[in-house]
Amino acid sequence: MGGKHFGAWRRVAGVSVGGALALAFGGASAADNAALAACDGPFATVLQANVAADARAYWLNRQLIKWPDADAAGGAFKLYHSASASLHATPGTRVSGADGSLALARFDSALPANLAQRFKFVGNGAVLSLASADTARLGGLLTQQLMLVHEAEDGTVRDATTLQIAGVLDDLYASAANARDLGVSVGKQSSFKLWAPTAKRVALCTYANGSDKATAITTMQRDDATGIWSARLDGNRSGQYYQYLVDVVAPSAGLVRNLVTDPYSISLTTDSKRSYIADLNAANLKPAGWDKTPAPKKIASQSDMTVYELHVRDFSINDSTVSAANRGKYTAFTEADTNGMKHLAALSKAGMTDIHLLPVFDIGSVPEQGCVTPAIPAGLPADSEGQQALVSKTQATDCYNWGYDPYHYNAPEGSYATDPADGAKRIVEFRQMVQALHKTGLRVGMDVVYNHTFIAGQNEKSVLDRVVPGYYHRLNPKGAVERSTCCDNTATENLMMAKLMIDSVEQWAVQYKIDSFRFDLMGHQPRAAMEQLQARADRATGRHINLIGEGWNFGEVADGARFVQASQLSLNGSGIGTFSDRARDAVRGGGAGDSGLQMITQQGYINGLVYDANAQAGARPASDLLQASDLVKVGLAGSIRSYPLQTHDGKTQQLQDIVYGGNQPAGYASEPGEVVNYVENHDNQTLYDINAFKLPRATTSAERAQVQMLGAAINAFSQGVAYFHAGFDILRSKSLDRNSFESGDWFNRLDWTYQDNYYGTGVPREEDNGKDYALVKPLLRDAAIKPSPKDIAYARDAFRDLLAIRSSSTLFRLRSAADIKQRLRFHNTGSGQVPTVIVAHIDGAGYAGANFKSITYLINVDKIAQRVTVAEEKNRHYQLHPVHTSMASADKRVALEARYDAASGTFAIPPRSAVVFVEKK
Repeated sequence: MGGKHFGAWRRVAGVSVGGALALAFGGASAADNAALAACDGPFATVLQANVAADARAYWLNRQLIKWPDADAAGGAFKLYHSASASLHATPGTRVSGADGSLALARFDSALPANLAQRFKFVGNGAVLSLASADTARLGGLLTQQLMLVHEAEDGTVRDATTLQIAGVLDDLYASAANARDLGVSVGKQSSFKLWAPTAKRVALCTYANGSDKATAITTMQRDDATGIWSARLDGNRSGQYYQYLVDVVAPSAGLVRNLVTDPYSISLTTDSKRSYIADLNAANLKPAGWDKTPAPKKIASQSDMTVYELHVRDFSINDSTVSAANRGKYTAFTEADTNGMKHLAALSKAGMTDIHLLPVFDIGSVPEQGCVTPAIPAGLPADSEGQQALVSKTQATDCYNWGYDPYHYNAPEGSYATDPADGAKRIVEFRQMVQALHKTGLRVGMDVVYNHTFIAGQNEKSVLDRVVPGYYHRLNPKGAVERSTCCDNTATENLMMAKLMIDSVEQWAVQYKIDSFRFDLMGHQPRAAMEQLQARADRATGRHINLIGEGWNFGEVADGARFVQASQLSLNGSGIGTFSDRARDAVRGGGAGDSGLQMITQQGYINGLVYDANAQAGARPASDLLQASDLVKVGLAGSIRSYPLQTHDGKTQQLQDIVYGGNQPAGYASEPGEVVNYVENHDNQTLYDINAFKLPRATTSAERAQVQMLGAAINAFSQGVAYFHAGFDILRSKSLDRNSFESGDWFNRLDWTYQDNYYGTGVPREEDNGKDYALVKPLLRDAAIKPSPKDIAYARDAFRDLLAIRSSSTLFRLRSAADIKQRLRFHNTGSGQVPTVIVAHIDGAGYAGANFKSITYLINVDKIAQRVTVAEEKNRHYQLHPVHTSMASADKRVALEARYDAASGTFAIPPRSAVVFVEKK
């Protein structure tokens, strides 16, 4: 189909299929029907092919261009343009296919400060300037193919490149960031707005439903000030669907016609083929009582958060008490009498505050209709490769993925809806899920992934890059998309990508009553964008929206290479929380990337480091255990930078002066709400599985459950946000899988009947685990490692006891760094300590919500009972925490064996136990 048909859109605008046919028989051109047919055509059509070229030059703003490594000596620089994308620039020949060119002057002054800062990562090279008169033409020129050429004196090409255009688009169209109505708006009319400043033409295709052919095509009008295209249709079109046809120059292909969904889609039809028209405020999209169901008021401070990280499908797919039609769906949460919901209700009663859902926005990896679940035959051996082979065989078409592959940020995922073909269903059912959790006393958080998209370029499931090619993604020095996050990295330093992220969070918080957000690889976002997001979300909702995320520092943005990151060391003072690997690694042993024998030899604080070495660990110096103990205390103190701690060498240091990982400060947070403490989440092996590697093989299953609860206790007693992986409390195993993101239901199951933790259900997927099969198989064959139902029940109840203890007093959830420094003291420190015992005292005098005059807790990770004498704790009126002495207490050893002697200040505690003593007011 040729480009000439695009011109017919204006004549066929708003005409129905029937009307278009009538026009055709009445003498209308065939181009009218061809234009409408394009709405049902391929997702991309090349109108003028061109060879992909690199983009080594940076268009900084409307005036300035920088070309790193360009030889500025001699010749001339020109910017060539071609409306038909016919440019060719081969060294040694003259440019061909151009409609014209702009002469560029060399710019020898210093860059303006804002540009120097934004583009500080760009290498040295020629800086070029457009004439002031030419900048007025840029709006039109940016819709064409552009080529920056360095010509020799004879006019032949010395070098040529295309340009990275984010800077100039942000300068020219800055006012677009103020638009509050991108996407679809429905009232007496239905309006559509799309930011596509480099598009040559844009049209709106509308459909009566999600499967029939287009009913109309409407030419959209461009606003030259913002680059936003808009169209209005008469009447309320709610329940219908739409797509855009965008003619645009794509660097990878030439001039293309993209049939594409809306980046601001609020819902879609099956497999995200078409965007849905609706008003999220419409009554038919709200469950009964939606507007009157409040979020639980469990959080006064971010450090009050105690989080349970849960995957929607994991929650119910294996729960036979859930109606078959609702298993794996949003609606499973509406069945209050199921095993799964009873489990969540019990957690809520014990003190859990938040459920954090793994990604529930529209994702690209799971077929929303016709997905398959492989049938795993019963009776395969514990170390069989058969289970993983069947899972791997169908992984591209099965029903499972964690969901870190964003397709449309603002729409609920369809595979979790009972009918993905109906755009309304996923909206209503998502809200029903949130409503059900709120009624259970649990706030709802979303795991969001704004740091990358599922795919980019001209791929079918690319959305952003097919609307504004080359803008939304972060590019390397040659113009290729950076992929340090495993997928195609977005560039939230660019104005409209940051806007998309902020608009999206606001929508989820307002329209779906989301209480908190967990940002995947948040260190790839600018701190400034995250702070803008925080302010907008709080303002829009009239409440504080809690923000936490992964603050890892790596990739092309590492160490502030492009901007001040939203990373661990750069967020202090922001109030935004980041996950801490400090205590995590000390507790578990080793690091997240360990493989081979490291998984066995690198024991941690709770699983035997020095004091209970496994057969392969070898001799480790006592200092290793002491250093691990110091790092555990760092976590217990909220990783507060300025908190003073006496370390194992007898020195008293601020936590920021204690070294972690060879070159990082152990303490990095300014306030406790800025740290998220965890020992297990969806990534890497579960704690039970990593302990299968590290604990001595002779460790009984009952003792393994006790070790698991040591990890829970350290997390529960740590200042800051406490974060737990779903199933942690029931000894969840993934059969030693280190990366279960597409390991299917089989390796991600949860058993709410508490009979099985699914250890020893086959070797995990070969792709991520095969190199370690020689280590994995003997462990899986060892039936003694697998817990009994009694072990699982113990862990379940002991975990709830720990939640109840944490929620019983704000002393476990101190509000500020000043409070922590004033009230928290560690005993049993320095060179003479009992290294397997943590002793901490928290003063509750005059503290709101403390409920006790003081608290002293002890954590004994050793396999033997311990006695610790603390002179400062003499003559107190301690008694065991009421949870310990309750008839329902899970760990009966504590009430029977834990003791405090006031005369000497001596505490006696059982092996592998966490004990809390309190002084009542």
